[in-house]
Amino acid sequence: MRLFVHHRTVYRFSEPQDRVIQMLRLTPGSHVGQNVIDWRIDVDCNARLRPGRDGYGNETAMLYVDGPLSSVSLAVTGEVLTEDRAGMVAGAAEPLPPELFARSTPLTAPDEALRALATEVAGDGGPPLDQVHQLMATIHRRMRFLPQKRSEVRPAGASFADGQGGATDFAQVMVCAARLLGLPARYVSGHILRPGHQHEWHEAAHAWAEVHVPDYGWIGFDATANRCPDDHYVRVAIGLDYRDAAPVSGTRTGGGSEVLDVGVRVGMDQSQA
Repeated sequence: MRLFVHHRTVYRFSEPQDRVIQMLRLTPGSHVGQNVIDWRIDVDCNARLRPGRDGYGNETAMLYVDGPLSSVSLAVTGEVLTEDRAGMVAGAAEPLPPELFARSTPLTAPDEALRALATEVAGDGGPPLDQVHQLMATIHRRMRFLPQKRSEVRPAGASFADGQGGATDFAQVMVCAARLLGLPARYVSGHILRPGHQHEWHEAAHAWAEVHVPDYGWIGFDATANRCPDDHYVRVAIGLDYRDAAPVSGTRTGGGSEVLDVGVRVGMDQSQA
């Protein structure tokens, strides 16, 4: 499928800023089932972009903007060819062994409720792949999706206890619970084509989990949609949790407060409709 991605991020500051430095994880890589045809990042002011790659293999860009600044706007546009591989990931940059993704972080730390969830799923037996599918379905059933964005990212335990959240919350719960099953798991940020909504702007990028399953390797599991990623998905960045794969993160020099406005729109070649 030929997908077109538009991702805009606007920072507005209550007081002029002397300098803004941001780490951008906005550029997807090509691998089996995902071929990046074109990708562009534009900034609405005089800025420097330094491309690189982080320790997880994600393509990055350091953004440097000198002030005084009252706002900064980023516009990302891209074209990607995708195919349905039932969530299986192959040919992606993998500088780290799967075992590293078995460790917990403050955002994916287990609590008693999540341990009980993993015990429930493991108690039914069956091969690991079946257990992970059951885990995904259970999280999808017990949590309610809230499309609105949140100002702060919550730990997995808090999201599961609340019983609701955005795609980030679902993904971190899935990552935490999969690790409790004894399987390496990681957080994935990216984009999704929502059929019937391709002309609408959404307030956040998408997120899901990847689990390293014996005899199969890395497989994506989207607990928000209760399905494995297919040709409607564009995979951008991975990490142990949200903070490692956040599309934009950084610092600013100056007082006051900031307001962040994010919009994401994913469309497809109309000849495929």
